[in-house]
Amino acid sequence: MTRIKEHPILGVYPKGELVEFTFDGQTLRGFAGEPVAMALRSAGVLIHRYTSKLRRPRGIFCAIGRCTDCVMVVDGRPNIRTCVTPLAAGMNVRTQYGVGEEK
Repeated sequence: MTRIKEHPILGVYPKGELVEFTFDGQTLRGFAGEPVAMALRSAGVLIHRYTSKLRRPRGIFCAIGRCTDCVMVVDGRPNIRTCVTPLAAGMNVRTQYGVGEEK
């Protein structure tokens, strides 16, 4: 299993109920309250964004909210650090291209 069970900053947290959210239009499941990045990783999603200039893929790097490698567009808002953002039912998560969504 690829689910991270203990976060270096958030620690161990009680597992919430299983909820559905969307990632780039695909319905996925994760546990309410776990970091969005953790739910994505558990579903096999490792790329969260692409850099502006060279379109290089980025994913979880520090996992403590310090870098910007895990930023994604969440519920229409770009640059959300998914490694420290709790998952909620119905969230709409999208890959970020540069500073926003791909047009």
